[in-house]
Amino acid sequence: MIPEFKTPLVLLLIPLLLALFWYLQRRREGTSFRFSSLSLVRQLGSTWRVRWSFLPVVLRALVLILLLIALAGPRKLLAESKLTTEGIDIVLALDVSGSMSAEDYVINGQRISRLDIIKSTVENFIKQRKDDRLGLIVFGSQAYTVCPLTTDHEWLLENLRQIRIGLIEDATAIGSGIATSLLRLKKSKAKTRIIVLLTDGVNNSGKIQPLDAAKMAQAMGIKVYTIGAGTTGIVPFPVVDEFGNKHYEQAQFDLDEDTLKKIADMTGAEYFRAADTESLRHIYAQIDKLEKTKIEDKGFKQYDPLFWYFVGTALGLLALELTLNNTVFLKIP
Repeated sequence: MIPEFKTPLVLLLIPLLLALFWYLQRRREGTSFRFSSLSLVRQLGSTWRVRWSFLPVVLRALVLILLLIALAGPRKLLAESKLTTEGIDIVLALDVSGSMSAEDYVINGQRISRLDIIKSTVENFIKQRKDDRLGLIVFGSQAYTVCPLTTDHEWLLENLRQIRIGLIEDATAIGSGIATSLLRLKKSKAKTRIIVLLTDGVNNSGKIQPLDAAKMAQAMGIKVYTIGAGTTGIVPFPVVDEFGNKHYEQAQFDLDEDTLKKIADMTGAEYFRAADTESLRHIYAQIDKLEKTKIEDKGFKQYDPLFWYFVGTALGLLALELTLNNTVFLKIP
């Protein structure tokens, strides 16, 4: 197998080295004595020491060439592994409007807000998608990017945990949520790109209508899976009075399921209804089984370094040159 080099650009110094040796050798050419006639010199002839006097110079050049080759890092590939992972680019779009404070989900007999149960469920979803790039946006009256597409899931989870009600002015801009998610996916080169949008209300804010945003997603080949969260109708809503005491009021909440279904249908995705804790978890488990894109990546390469062969040969030639210069080709001033 032909060896490869870790730093092949170093080899470009070899022609420069040869040119330098040629130039220095030309400068040294010439005779040390002047004769009135060359016929006298020709009669003297030349010994083998004179004829081979160039040998030390050649040896010195070979030594430097071998050291340059060693410096370039010659190596032989012993083994290579290829990793095939399956991943897609996913943007999670979460509604953080005031209605997400409603406590109509129950865990172990305890009421829990829509946002808290959704954050917990999304966290588990993220942990299952180890090979994917995931991003996170939130929307209320406007939409904001909490975390761009990343494979650093720990950083993503840290950002998810910091989401709370009140970060954005209270309203529901579903169209803006989709549009901002599309911006996150615009430069993605993944074969499969999806948005998982969760909301518990009706679009009542933003400059972009949900179905117009869905058309943009359709044109870009991006699927938008929609989730309608919470129950509709009269829902227990926590209220804190001026003394810091928490009590519940019955509030009316509506969900525009028709629009969410149309968004999913237009983009080739599905609409899910998450009315309770178990259905919400089941939905994210279903989405976890989505089509995945195989990405072949080189895992690692194992090399056998060869530079010691060149260094060893160079040291041997250097020893030979020094021996010849101090014996056979010794010059006495």
